[in-house]
Amino acid sequence: MTGGYKILWKGGTGELTEKKSRFIATTEPVSTEEEAAAFVERMRRKYWDARHNCYAYVLGAEGRLQKCSDDGEPSQTAGRPMLDVLLGEGVRDICVVVTRYFGGVLLGTGGLVRAYSGAVQEGLRNSTVIEKCPGRRLEIAVEYTELGRLQYLLARAGFTPLDTRYTDRVELSVMVPESDKDSLMSRITEGTAGKARIAVGEAAYYGIVGGEVVFL
Repeated sequence: MTGGYKILWKGGTGELTEKKSRFIATTEPVSTEEEAAAFVERMRRKYWDARHNCYAYVLGAEGRLQKCSDDGEPSQTAGRPMLDVLLGEGVRDICVVVTRYFGGVLLGTGGLVRAYSGAVQEGLRNSTVIEKCPGRRLEIAVEYTELGRLQYLLARAGFTPLDTRYTDRVELSVMVPESDKDSLMSRITEGTAGKARIAVGEAAYYGIVGGEVVFL
């Protein structure tokens, strides 16, 4: 598995006006070029009366799959600046379309670059971006007398159990970043004097949304 990276979890919209031209940015989570192309086409149909629908997308953990379009604007004044914002923010698996309704005043090269970049930034501000992290699910079983100590250790390390089951022992599930797995297991073992039983699950990607763990 690769290391953690940021992805778009939930799309959003943002808008700005520059010399009477409206720039509307819409973001969408995508994982393939086909999904990105379908989203761009959807925006073109939605804003069929707009002068331009420029786009940019970045796909994959390392962001190697990239594409952008000026859609009729002067070369390098729309799509590339939009892509640069996405790359600068480090967000992957994202497509953004910026729709321009021309206001009758020419903005010039610099003005277009600022407007399209600014629109993407507005769109990102109204979107949900999360860290996609490689991790492991730990199944931890302790005696009831050790539960308080285990909860303290997890809380101090910044982890919230996914669920807790009460049987003859207490069993907790927790999702842990791959990089923290060994150190957390050591702390639990030491903190419970070796009384905790820990089972390590398969590797999986996950993120935190609103304080809740989601598997990706």
